[in-house]
Amino acid sequence: MAKKFLLNKKQIVGGKYIGLMRARGKGNPAPALEMLHLGSVVGSVTVEPIGTDGDNWEVTATIPAELLTDGVQTFLLVMEGDTEILDRFSVITGEPLEEDLRAEIELLRAELDMLKRAFRRHCTETMG
Repeated sequence: MAKKFLLNKKQIVGGKYIGLMRARGKGNPAPALEMLHLGSVVGSVTVEPIGTDGDNWEVTATIPAELLTDGVQTFLLVMEGDTEILDRFSVITGEPLEEDLRAEIELLRAELDMLKRAFRRHCTETMG
């Protein structure tokens, strides 16, 4: 089933998520949203109309400062009382760790390149 609303992040500034929500179709009422962190509703979310057609809204969600601790904190924006994720964002704080997600991705890429070379070598040896 296609989503009735599309939410795209514009920016995070001053401890606030700011996004643009568009309705698929016309005549939709302003949606009620909530922000989740570790399965709990956190912060405050406002939805303000943009323009006069009633199908575009600016979404502003306040990120609670007390949740910004060392590590990666992921926040989800959902329709109130629903579990379908409209948008998500992560905030990374604290000292960089060797287990940091970016380091893990670089390691996975290097391993994938090594596997590709070995697979190509294997294919060349068995074909020829």
